[in-house]
Amino acid sequence: MQGAWRLVPLLVLGLAWSLQMGPVLPEPLILIQENFDLSRFMGKWYELAVISTCPHFMQRKRGNPVIVALEMQHVASESNFTTTATSFRNGTCKQKSTGYDLTNTPGRFFYYIERFRADVDAFVVHTNYDEYAMMLLLSIEQPSGNKTTTVKLYSRAINVTAAVLDSFKTLVRQHGMSDDAVIMNQNEVCSRSR
Repeated sequence: MQGAWRLVPLLVLGLAWSLQMGPVLPEPLILIQENFDLSRFMGKWYELAVISTCPHFMQRKRGNPVIVALEMQHVASESNFTTTATSFRNGTCKQKSTGYDLTNTPGRFFYYIERFRADVDAFVVHTNYDEYAMMLLLSIEQPSGNKTTTVKLYSRAINVTAAVLDSFKTLVRQHGMSDDAVIMNQNEVCSRSR
């Protein structure tokens, strides 16, 4: 019984310390490409399919479901990489560059969308580097706190096999979305991005 009284001050100190630290939220359980190789992931990709829990994004994408050409570049000494997206909108080719910060977890990146004041946590869920990549994007808009899940299918060519598309739809369902709502981008690639 005397030993139990010695533990009480330690438990009180531990509780006080944990309350000062704030709640610890678990990270989402997300499977990332095993043995991810950033250098093999760099280069040219095409965004062929997309789905999101954000109704505004889906409405905008349905209105202009064109294939987006992506050029990813990384300088080995840097802790980030740049993606330049080229798409055909309103009769012209438009380009936009985004900087992705690398993390300690290979295949996981962070970036910020100024327009929506959103922090985005991006994961390469699966890739074979030469044919396709499946991306999971989790974002939180500030100050509203709105959370969005987006799943994208990238390809090195402007098409993918039926098996890859089936795997992508399985991933979509695993994240609580209907594969019937997936937007398949159309073949309107800017001539300078081919």
